[in-house]
Amino acid sequence: MRTIDKIIIHCAATPEGKDFTVQQIDLWHRQRGFRCIGYHFVIYRDGSIHKGRPIEQVGAHTTGQNAHSIGICLIGGCAADGKTPKDTRTPAQRAALIKLVAELKASYPSATVHGHNEFAAKACPSFNVQKEPELCGR
Repeated sequence: MRTIDKIIIHCAATPEGKDFTVQQIDLWHRQRGFRCIGYHFVIYRDGSIHKGRPIEQVGAHTTGQNAHSIGICLIGGCAADGKTPKDTRTPAQRAALIKLVAELKASYPSATVHGHNEFAAKACPSFNVQKEPELCGR
């Protein structure tokens, strides 16, 4: 079993209001040379939580942080133009993210919660995770 010390939240960088699937993200990641989807979980716009890469496997989502982290991806993250970063989380996604993070924290109590933007010069996940106490326990 891997030691998990971080839960890292991402966005798919997809246009607001459009649905995408785990299978589509898996294809995008394979086209980039990954062996499969790099995230462990994907939260759809309707709030449903879908499994990506098994937690037992090292992810491919945050350079330098994958060995001991779990990656969660939210569909959306860009304005309708598909380029401008925007917090596009639906109420259902927000609720599902809080629930999933709480479940993961119960299994990995020493894990800290972060946005991808804390480790890379990116807008991802298009909101400040550290300003959301229900996610990071502050």
